[in-house]
Amino acid sequence: MPKLLILSREADKYRALIEKARLPDLTIGLTPTSDVDIVFGETGLIKDALASLPALTWVQTTSAGVETLMNSALRRDYILTNARNVFGKLMSEYVFGYLLAHERQIFKRFADQQAKHWNQKNTGVLYGKTIGLLGVGSIGAELARTAKFFEMTVHGYTRSSETSQNIDKYFHGNDLLKFASGLDYLVSVLPNTQETRKIVNADLLNTLAPHTLFINVGRGSAVDETALLDALNENKIAGAVLDVFEQEPLPIDHPFWTTKNLIMTFHSSAPSLPEDLAKVFIENYKLFIEGKPLQHLVDFERGY
Repeated sequence: MPKLLILSREADKYRALIEKARLPDLTIGLTPTSDVDIVFGETGLIKDALASLPALTWVQTTSAGVETLMNSALRRDYILTNARNVFGKLMSEYVFGYLLAHERQIFKRFADQQAKHWNQKNTGVLYGKTIGLLGVGSIGAELARTAKFFEMTVHGYTRSSETSQNIDKYFHGNDLLKFASGLDYLVSVLPNTQETRKIVNADLLNTLAPHTLFINVGRGSAVDETALLDALNENKIAGAVLDVFEQEPLPIDHPFWTTKNLIMTFHSSAPSLPEDLAKVFIENYKLFIEGKPLQHLVDFERGY
């Protein structure tokens, strides 16, 4: 009989949701034991428990990012699945909220109101603009779908896949700077891998137009922070919205705190909702007990 261990700060919520699904043959616990063969939870807590779970067969994470479990010194003798197709809609709300705020000058309008300044100048629009997506997995594909609602042109840079029908033009490999040229918006949704580290570097930032807004909702490791600081301070790009950082929490002496044209949102772009994440586990468990391939498999070598 499969035994599930839930490792999460919201373990009680997850347990109630999973028990409500009445999954066959499953027992649930909240503390590690030698007979646990399934784990569902947060990557940091899972990492700490790996050595005490000799019977482990399958791990389902509550996050899309799994870099905490990618260290080659950790065991890899189990199936790892992450949470995909969950955060796309939440990320879209966040990204397009800030795109609209930038284009429609929402913060400027509010400042004008506070100053009692009647400003009737036209603002910009999203319609007809070009957005570039660094990464077109499940989240990138959802961003592309939303962009098409606003009738934007969508460019995508990926390792190889071309599965989204909402991408107008794909770029791969050495075409990164071609991808960056002519964008109005650049959005990174890349995972943390060896290939993606500091991919947003000085060369890429120098290729962007001065009116381009950069948004990062992927991983902070994708950005060369020194190069981004230079680009913002020298007005090489219009601004940046950062939800993720190389070091979190951000040190209080980090220059990002006082950099002009920079908005920070403290890794809050897509909240983890237990109701959504429990569904991912429940669907995968049904496949697991039937001996079928699980959804959202992670490749330990690729890191995602």
